[in-house]
Amino acid sequence: MTKIGLEIHCQLTKLESKLFCSCKANYREFEPNTNICPICMGIPGSLPLLNKSAVEKATLIAMALDCRTPDKIAFFRKNYFYPDLPKNFQITQLNAYGNTSIGWEGKISVGNVKIRIRRIQLEEDPGRLIYEGATEKTKLTLVDYNRAGTPLVEIVTEPDFETPHQVREFLNILSDLLENLNVSDPGLEGAMRADANVSIEGGSKVEIKNIGSFHDLEKAVHFEITRQQSLAERKIEIVQETRHWDDGRKITVSARTKEEEAEYRYHLEADIPWVRINDGTKNQLQIHMPESISSKKERYVSKYGITPQVADILSSDRYFSELFEKANNETNAKDIANMITTDIMGLLDTREKRDASKLKGDHITDLVEYIKSNKITRASAKLALDEVIKNGKRLSEIIEDLNLGHVSNEDVLSGIIAEVLDEEAKAVEDSKQNPDIVNFLVGKVMQKTRGKADPELTLLLLKKHLDID
Repeated sequence: MTKIGLEIHCQLTKLESKLFCSCKANYREFEPNTNICPICMGIPGSLPLLNKSAVEKATLIAMALDCRTPDKIAFFRKNYFYPDLPKNFQITQLNAYGNTSIGWEGKISVGNVKIRIRRIQLEEDPGRLIYEGATEKTKLTLVDYNRAGTPLVEIVTEPDFETPHQVREFLNILSDLLENLNVSDPGLEGAMRADANVSIEGGSKVEIKNIGSFHDLEKAVHFEITRQQSLAERKIEIVQETRHWDDGRKITVSARTKEEEAEYRYHLEADIPWVRINDGTKNQLQIHMPESISSKKERYVSKYGITPQVADILSSDRYFSELFEKANNETNAKDIANMITTDIMGLLDTREKRDASKLKGDHITDLVEYIKSNKITRASAKLALDEVIKNGKRLSEIIEDLNLGHVSNEDVLSGIIAEVLDEEAKAVEDSKQNPDIVNFLVGKVMQKTRGKADPELTLLLLKKHLDID
């Protein structure tokens, strides 16, 4: 039997400042070692000041994961030397005096399987190590402390996963949940990282670290299961250790034997008092908690009649579900949902494109109404949509600027059709034996009008010209 557990580190990227000082939580916009202060650098005499919003957002995550939450929390020092920890200890949490971390005993469903959450703890992120140099002789290790002290939530699961695919599905669900709560932006580099613990029946637990993506984590877990099964078949001991994922060779490699937890010499952080989280705070967090993804999906299906497949796609992405909520007026909800999932998601498929987009909810509302009232065709709507995303102009202006208005005048269309029939003489002849050729000719009319021709009127006029019933 295979057992897989995860340790997921999620930065609280929506916060303004670090966990224990006023330095910016968004360290990515700074030059190396410029987003630092005496507190996050651990200068003697400096004292940490706990970020209240970080505690609230971490508690919100715990509640969304159906965890039990404490009345008070405590912080501990985890002592170990590492170059990206300037204090030589990390301020984190530990359930040493009862359950005093942010949350415990939660769960997430992955299909029909319930993955139990052992605990959630709030801690500071270390700095970053940057490796440079083309060869071993020229290789350098640089340290950037800008990230040191960034608010981080660690989510530890029970070893309830049985397959690598379940691991990836879980991380996708968790990522969507965090984004929906507006506490983290998991798509940012380094904002959501995960390590895996893997063991097969009769073997020791092996931790896999240094994994860059969910896709790589799935592959790393798959490789590690295969490696351990191979050792077991040959009666070779599976030792407890930490292994790193070698992305180049697509294998795990031994890094070090696993330390015991006692080696970290945990002790209470004397500079941070115990923090009480009262019922009033929890009630307010519950009241203001965003609607869950599953609830949104159910509402989209039951209230608007959107298909479960479209509702699933729409509800799981906070950016697009917000666009949907702003654009729909209940009567057009199905059309709005279909336009977002079939057209807009393809045009805004990266973070950079979304950030640069000028598209608003009322643009989508207008676009759907123009299509339904036959002012523009679907083909013209796609051209207009591309322009709206670029410049944010009103739809009426774009239609006028690009001359995208619907060609529905019978005399104008008849003239264009005559040109097409003259150019496509062979198709006209073939249509006498194969009436379906008319669809080819409709396409040719659409090409000439840049998609602006009324498709129903075009088909009607072509059949009349070709004497097709």
